Amino acid sequence: MSNSPAPLVLEHTPGLQHHFADMEQQRNASSLGMWIFLGTEIMFFGGMFLAYLVYRMWYFNEFAAGSRTLNLLVGAVNTAVLICSSLTVALSVRAAQLGKRTLLVTLLALTILFGLVFLGVKAYEWDEKFTEHHVPGYSFHFQPESPEKPVDQGHAQIFFSLYFAMTGMHALHMIIGVGIFSVITWMAWRGRFTPEYHTPVEIAGLYWHFVDIVWIYLFPLLYLIDRRPHG
Repeated sequence: MSNSPAPLVLEHTPGLQHHFADMEQQRNASSLGMWIFLGTEIMFFGGMFLAYLVYRMWYFNEFAAGSRTLNLLVGAVNTAVLICSSLTVALSVRAAQLGKRTLLVTLLALTILFGLVFLGVKAYEWDEKFTEHHVPGYSFHFQPESPEKPVDQGHAQIFFSLYFAMTGMHALHMIIGVGIFSVITWMAWRGRFTPEYHTPVEIAGLYWHFVDIVWIYLFPLLYLIDRRPHG
C-alpha cells in the first residue's frame, strides 16, 4: 500500500488570472496599469491645454469673439449629461460590489445612453459650425457678433482649430468609452462579475471619470472666455 501524499489541488478563484497570487494583487496591478495609462493621457491633453492657453493669451480678442459664437446652452447640457454619467458609473461600481446584477446592468446601460446623448449633442454643435463656415480651411469665414474690435481671420482660425482638435479628441475618447462599457455591460449581463471579482467595472469607471473631468476643464476654457454683454 502506497504512503505517498495525495497531490496538492489548488483551488481556483473565478476571475483570477494564473500569473497573480490572489485577487487583491490582480486588482492592484490592474489599477496601477490604468493610472499609468491615465498619466500618459494627462500629458497628452496637457500639451493641448498649454497650447490653447498660450494662444489665448496672445490673441485674446479673437479667442473671446470665437468663444461667444459657441452654443452655451448646448455646452451646458452636455456638461450636465456627463455629470449624470459619472453618477451612474459610480453607482454601477457600488452595485457590482454588492452583487446586484440587474441594477449593475441597468446603470451600465444608462451610462452608455448618456455617452451616446453627449456624442449626439456634440454632432449637432459641430453641424452648426460647418453651417456657419467656422471650420478652419479655405471656406473659413468668421464674422464676430460685436464688430467694435477688428478680428484677424488667421487668429480666429487658431481658436476654431483648437476647438475642433480638443473637442474632437475628447469625443474620440467618449466613443472608446462607450465601446468599453458596451463590453462591460455584456459581461455583467452574462453574470461575470461578483462581489469578489468586479475589477473591470472599476477600471472602466476610472477611464470614464477621466474623460468626464477633461470635459469639465474644456467647458469653461472654450465656452466661458468672455460672456459679458456686448453691443
